[in-house]
Amino acid sequence: MKKNFTLGILTLSVFILIFISCKKEINTALNSSNKLSAKAEVYTSNEKIPADLLIFIPCANGGAGEYVELSGFLHATTHVTVTGNNFHVKYHTQPQGISGVGQTTGDKYQATGVTQEQYGGSFVNGQYEDTYVNNFKIIGQGTGNNYLIHESLHVTINANGTVTTLIDNFTADCK
Repeated sequence: MKKNFTLGILTLSVFILIFISCKKEINTALNSSNKLSAKAEVYTSNEKIPADLLIFIPCANGGAGEYVELSGFLHATTHVTVTGNNFHVKYHTQPQGISGVGQTTGDKYQATGVTQEQYGGSFVNGQYEDTYVNNFKIIGQGTGNNYLIHESLHVTINANGTVTTLIDNFTADCK
């Protein structure tokens, strides 16, 4: 799951980079000396995204585990800034009203937490930096059936295309 999740985040990052690159090429204005304008192009979105998840909580049901179907909404805010040859993206999501019921016990669960990512780089030399932090919690009734997911990821790529930093810390704990 960790590998697929990280791969999904990296795929999303690449997609956004391509989108920003195309938008930049379309919107970049040349000044009178045919140099790129330093004027910032800014885009902000604020969305309410439906979420429907089926998650296995290994510590639920007295330690036997159970599947919990969660539904509700994610609040997602994205802020993109393109200045000259550089871009910066800040992404923030958090559950809003996401709740569910254990399919074996009928216990009620609430999803809480926050996910944030900031990345940016250069259109000219490919320099890139990405920091991603995910704190996602599924809180059950009583004790011992709370599922806590935490991931912190940092990637730095220099102008030569070499990955100079790659840190990925992932934990999934029951408490």
